[in-house]
Amino acid sequence: MKQLATLLLMVFILSSCGSSEEKGTIPEDLEGKKAYLKEKKIEMREIKKIVRQLEDEISELDPSSNETKRALVTTQTLIRKNFTRYVAIQGSVQAENTIKSSSELGGRLQGFSLKEGDYVKKGQVIGKVDVEQVRKSISELQTRLSLAEDVFARQKRLWDQKIGTEIQFLQAKNNVEALKKSIETVKYQLTKENIYSPASGMVNMVFSKNGEVIGPGTPIFDILNLNQVKVVAAVPEIYIRAIRKGEVVKIQFPALDTERTGRVSLIGSQINPNNRTFKVEIALSNPGNKLLPNLLTSILVKDYYAPNAITLRDELIQQDVSGRSYVYIVQKGAGEAGDIAKKTYIEIGESYDGETEVKTGLSGNETIIVEGGRGLVEDEAIKISQK
Repeated sequence: MKQLATLLLMVFILSSCGSSEEKGTIPEDLEGKKAYLKEKKIEMREIKKIVRQLEDEISELDPSSNETKRALVTTQTLIRKNFTRYVAIQGSVQAENTIKSSSELGGRLQGFSLKEGDYVKKGQVIGKVDVEQVRKSISELQTRLSLAEDVFARQKRLWDQKIGTEIQFLQAKNNVEALKKSIETVKYQLTKENIYSPASGMVNMVFSKNGEVIGPGTPIFDILNLNQVKVVAAVPEIYIRAIRKGEVVKIQFPALDTERTGRVSLIGSQINPNNRTFKVEIALSNPGNKLLPNLLTSILVKDYYAPNAITLRDELIQQDVSGRSYVYIVQKGAGEAGDIAKKTYIEIGESYDGETEVKTGLSGNETIIVEGGRGLVEDEAIKISQK
C-alpha cells in the first residue's frame, strides 16, 4: 500500500506542475516549441507508465477491474509476399498504320463526300475523276490512227512495187504501231476513273474537296488503321534499366477506366538531349476500335521488386520524437498477465500504393496491432477484439 500511495503522490505532483503552467510560458520560437513538445511527450509517457502501474496495483486489490483497464485493439498476422513498386509514365495511343489515299489519274474530283471520322472499307469507291478529257484524247488518237493506217497501206503498196524508200515504209509502219499503243495507254487510264480506298480504317484527315482538280498521286485523304494501335511514351532516362524490349507492362486508360497489358515492341536507340527521355512503344490489338489516336495512357513501369518481403500498411507505422519508425506487436503474457503491446523499432524501405517494405525489425511471423495502436505505450495491457 505504501508503494501505491507513492505512485499516487507522483501523479498528483506531475499533474499539478502541468496545471500551474500559464499559456504564456510556451516558447514562441520554432526550436523552443519543438523542445517543449518533446519534454511534454516524455512527461506524458511517464504518467502513462505510472497509470499502468497503478492499474496493476488496483488489479491485485480488485481483480474484478482487470478487464476494464486493458486497451481494446484489433490485430493481423504478418504474411510475406512479393513487393513491387511501379512508376507511372504518361503516354498516348497512336495508329499503327496511316495510309494516304490518292488518285492515279489527274482531273476534277467528283462524287467525293467523306468527312473526318468516317469509316471506310478496303476497295470501297470513295469518288471519281472526270475522264471526259481522256475520252476526247482517245477519239483524237483514233482519228490519227485511221489516217496513219491509210498512209501505211499506200506506202506498203508502193514498197511492194519497189517504189519509194525503205525508210518511208518503216516510218509509216512505226506511226501505226505507236498510235495503237498510245490508244491502249489512254484507254487504261479510263479504268482509273474510280478512286478506291486502299485499306479499311477511319478517315483521319481530308485534303481535297469535291470539284477540285487533283493531280496524279495528290493525297485526297488519309486512313487510320485502328485494328492495331501502339502506345507511345517518352520515358525518363533514369528508368532505362527498368524496362526491356519484350517485357509485359500494365497500361491504364483513365478516360475508359480500364487497364490492359501489352508487350514492349520498341525501345528507342537514343536519348533525347532536350528532355533526357527515350522512346518506348507497346503494340496493342484494338477490338471494337475503342482505343482512339491521342488517347492518354499511363504505363506502369516496374522499377523495384523485392521477393518474399514483409510489408505494412502505411498507417500502421508510427514515429517517435527522434524520427525512428516503430510498430506495436502482440506479446503473449504468462499466466494471468494477458497480452501486452510491445513496441518494435523497424527499418523501412520502399513504399508504393499505401504499403511500405520493412527491411529489418520483424521476422514475418509477428501479430501486428492494427486498430487502437496509436494510443498505446510500451508494455501496455491489451485485449484483442474478436470482430
